[in-house]
Amino acid sequence: MANEAEKAQLAGLKELVKGSFASIARAQQQRALLTATAQAAGRRVTITVNADGVVIKTEFSDDIDDLTYSEIADAVTKATQDAAAQVQQRAQQIMTGLQEEQARIPSMSEFFPMMPDVQSMIPTPPEVSMAPPGSPERTTVEPDTAVRFSKVEEYEHDPSIRGRSSIAAPEWD
Repeated sequence: MANEAEKAQLAGLKELVKGSFASIARAQQQRALLTATAQAAGRRVTITVNADGVVIKTEFSDDIDDLTYSEIADAVTKATQDAAAQVQQRAQQIMTGLQEEQARIPSMSEFFPMMPDVQSMIPTPPEVSMAPPGSPERTTVEPDTAVRFSKVEEYEHDPSIRGRSSIAAPEWD
């Protein structure tokens, strides 16, 4: 009897995972179709980006020549950043809905208590800087990727030292 209940539970889990994969594919397709448009410099510069924040269209108004090259460059940068932020926000909304759906699927550690929750071990990516090249904010900081263990027992690998007492060592004589 218990075996039948476990089979039914596993079948339910299988359907939940299959539906989850379909949701992931749907969310990926929705994200891939995203675009965003932003304007700057009094609507003289219009930039459209795709879901990855890559510029796919740049438009200048007829009175763009009222601006200096530096002002045009600044306007292109600002409009591109604004459009990229918009598309990123929309993509995050898609992902939030997907994550809420994914949260209903039990983790492997719920089925196998000795298995660690791998999802919780994935590091969170840092926020990407919008600062221009050469800014102090863009200094390279290498993340500490070393694995840290807790509740461990120290072991001395050198056999000549391993046998020594922690109270008195032979060279103390």
